[in-house]
Amino acid sequence: MTPRAVELIARKRDGGALTSQEIHGLIAGYVSGEVPDYQMAAFAMAVLFTGMTDSETAALLEAMQHSGDVLQWDGLAMPTADKHSTGGVGDKISIPLAPAVAACGVAVPMISGRGLGHTGGTLDKLESIAGFDVQLDLERFAQLTAQIGVCLIGQTERICPADRKLYALRDVTATIESVPLIVASILSKKLAEGAQSLVLDVKVGTGAFMKTREKALDLAQAMVTAARAAGRNCTAFLTAMDRPTGTHIGNALEIYESIELLHGRGPADSREQVVRFGGEMLRLAGVATTLVQGEQKIAAALDNGRALAKFAELVQAQGGDPLVCEQPWRVLPRAPLQVPIFAQQSGTVLGLDALQVGLAAVRLGAGRDRASDTIDAAVGFVLACKPGDRVAAGDVLAHVHGREPARTARAQAELAAAYHIGDGQFCGLPLWLDVLG
Repeated sequence: MTPRAVELIARKRDGGALTSQEIHGLIAGYVSGEVPDYQMAAFAMAVLFTGMTDSETAALLEAMQHSGDVLQWDGLAMPTADKHSTGGVGDKISIPLAPAVAACGVAVPMISGRGLGHTGGTLDKLESIAGFDVQLDLERFAQLTAQIGVCLIGQTERICPADRKLYALRDVTATIESVPLIVASILSKKLAEGAQSLVLDVKVGTGAFMKTREKALDLAQAMVTAARAAGRNCTAFLTAMDRPTGTHIGNALEIYESIELLHGRGPADSREQVVRFGGEMLRLAGVATTLVQGEQKIAAALDNGRALAKFAELVQAQGGDPLVCEQPWRVLPRAPLQVPIFAQQSGTVLGLDALQVGLAAVRLGAGRDRASDTIDAAVGFVLACKPGDRVAAGDVLAHVHGREPARTARAQAELAAAYHIGDGQFCGLPLWLDVLG
């Protein structure tokens, strides 16, 4: 006789372990409605306080992954790989990365999310390209992945319905921080999309979900362990998010930077991440024998135009205007106000707090506090100076791209306050902190 949900909640509350069968039954009951929200909320809180063993986490992941459709790519002519980032400010890396990897012979079936809070979302950025459709059904998703080697969509109702319900519940019950629940949430979607290899970018710092290296390591290790237990090749990188990634923050602005990267240009830190993550995806997929060889292949695809051509193919296939690849500002929305921020003193940019920058962007209209909020794709920031740069009083630090004068003026003040200029050297986190895998 299957234990009632209340018995499983009590056992987990008291630090006991649940069997795989019990976890599968609990998740199945939750999806069907037999287990109500209030009981699942209690279960989530019990997991937050007492944790889960690796085997319990694996069972939860498997139950959530198989709560809906699971894609198979057995008939595909090329290997598959994907990348996931835990999110940050200015993190547009997936957009140039996916076509660059596809241009090198590895298919990238990518199911992405929207931004919430101070972190941006890949889907919101892509939708700033006129006509780009991220709400394709699974049949079209599979067709385009097979046809052009890459497709980027949002989670459908048929993919991981358990995660969709549980994530919404965790968001309003203060249980987001539980590592086993994070692992199951992230990996259930990634494994359901069917990619055989997975690269994880676990951000660390003020603008990241994990503020410390220690907590980020715990999460990264748990995800790598769970992914490998599910039969996937997996590597996790810990990267800095104590300052924004790249120079452009905001949806259309980040598409512009992505296109610059696909032209072989763009900020050094953004390009370095595209090359490193892409190189590892090629290595895991067996297309490169070493990370260095994989990096060389990705760098070449960015520099010789093959990655850009693949992105143009992707944009056109998903309903967007491929003119964005050559003349981006004829396609992307532009904010009517572009206002500079000036340095008030000479010195070194010692810091640029990613969280402050992200929150300022949200208040400007580039992000959302609630899932129901609308965003303005045109607004955001363009950074002229980043941590480590030397500046003189009067130099332009950044430009605010805004629409409403009052909000733009407030964003000017908030972005200026996020800059720390003084004597000495920048002592922030190294871009690459750790690698597991």
